[in-house]
Amino acid sequence: QVQVVESGGGLVQSGGSLRLSCAASGSIFRLNAMAWYRQVPGKLRELVATIIGDGKINYAESVKGRFTIARDSVKTTVYLQMNSLQPEDTAVYYCNANIVTKMYGPSFSYWGQGTQVTVSS
Repeated sequence: QVQVVESGGGLVQSGGSLRLSCAASGSIFRLNAMAWYRQVPGKLRELVATIIGDGKINYAESVKGRFTIARDSVKTTVYLQMNSLQPEDTAVYYCNANIVTKMYGPSFSYWGQGTQVTVSS
């Protein structure tokens, strides 16, 4: 069993900051990558930022320079520091973890329950 749990969403004014956290736990043999996505009603889920096993990081163009993804030393918790938030950043933010649960086993994608971020103008 693997659990992925997000926290840290909320309401903030335009220009403000929020920090999201995501912790993966359970039967983890290897954690290949963790990522943040976001989704607004009626639209497809959008990739925001990723960090893979070797530390390589990628951001969506819309958040570059404003958002920062980082992880803890154990590499099972990832953070998303969001600065200079704008109303268009309003969405449900989801954490995704790509995990191998046993040696020689396949990898699976696990999702958190999502956390609402609302930016008021």
